[in-house]
Amino acid sequence: MRNLLVSISLTGLFCMLAFNNGGEISFPRPAGWPQPEYNFDNNPLHSEKIELGRALFYDPILSRDSTISCASCHLQYTAFAHTDHDLSHGIEGRIATRNAATLVNLAWNKHFMWDGALHHLDMQSLAPISNNMEMDENLDHVVFKLKQSPRYRSLFSDAFSDTAITGAQVLRSLSQFMLTLVSANAKYDKVRNGKEKFTEQEERGYQLFQQHCNHCHTEPLFTNGQFESNGLSVDETLKDKGRMTITGKSEDSLRFKVPSLRNIEFSFPYMHDGRFKTLHQVLNHYTAQIQQTPTLHPTLQHGIPLSSNDKVDIIAFLLTLTDKDFLFDPRYSFPK
Repeated sequence: MRNLLVSISLTGLFCMLAFNNGGEISFPRPAGWPQPEYNFDNNPLHSEKIELGRALFYDPILSRDSTISCASCHLQYTAFAHTDHDLSHGIEGRIATRNAATLVNLAWNKHFMWDGALHHLDMQSLAPISNNMEMDENLDHVVFKLKQSPRYRSLFSDAFSDTAITGAQVLRSLSQFMLTLVSANAKYDKVRNGKEKFTEQEERGYQLFQQHCNHCHTEPLFTNGQFESNGLSVDETLKDKGRMTITGKSEDSLRFKVPSLRNIEFSFPYMHDGRFKTLHQVLNHYTAQIQQTPTLHPTLQHGIPLSSNDKVDIIAFLLTLTDKDFLFDPRYSFPK
């Protein structure tokens, strides 16, 4: 088939995607960003697979009683996070143990979940599907239900050129859609590319951010992808030990994956248990509420010295990480 070059906008970032072999496309890496961690050779992006993954992402068929979907806890206009609840909610009103994290720039992730329980995006969706506090379903039964649907038989046939439907295809299709969730067109990015300038207040906030926050929330992804202890007190109900739950190592106690700050304006509540509702509360924690623990990050041993004006300036900078093209891109919304 003759190659067709189509110019499209990915969250406002204009790039050329080469369509070939019935819809295969190349992943658009923003200029100056590191190489993705995801191995696209094993699961090349394909337009029909992306659309299949999008349909599955928004379909409650993935849950045991067909009442909740991935999008129930990961809403586009809240940066694919969940603002209605501190902790994610499952079928039958069940309440899970952690806040639903934002889904953004996943191609650059080495680990998934707050505790890094999973190491590959293709397996990430299996966690909420099989968790009895969330979707409480098994992949074999998901496949059974999909096979009963003429619509999905057609979508899988278009995507994989095969009438068979498998669990691996389900997971890889969900990955394909999530891989397209690239946020790289906030005001911060436009400043970085020389198209806009920070206000004086935003610039002051940026300088403070670089001084006090950038070691964990590293540019341009605004996460170092590591697990850190940030001085939160242990919730006496959840008693969540973070990364230690997976590794069993005491040195991982209270370490949680550092979240990206992109679109932080819309992804509240904050922290792994959603304990903070506002960015002011987050900054107050870092200035005056740090709990001293053996695993506390070294830069937080004495808290972060910030005045009231400093906090306002940092928040002004954090608002420049809002990417409205990403939040309202129709290609990420509920499929028609």
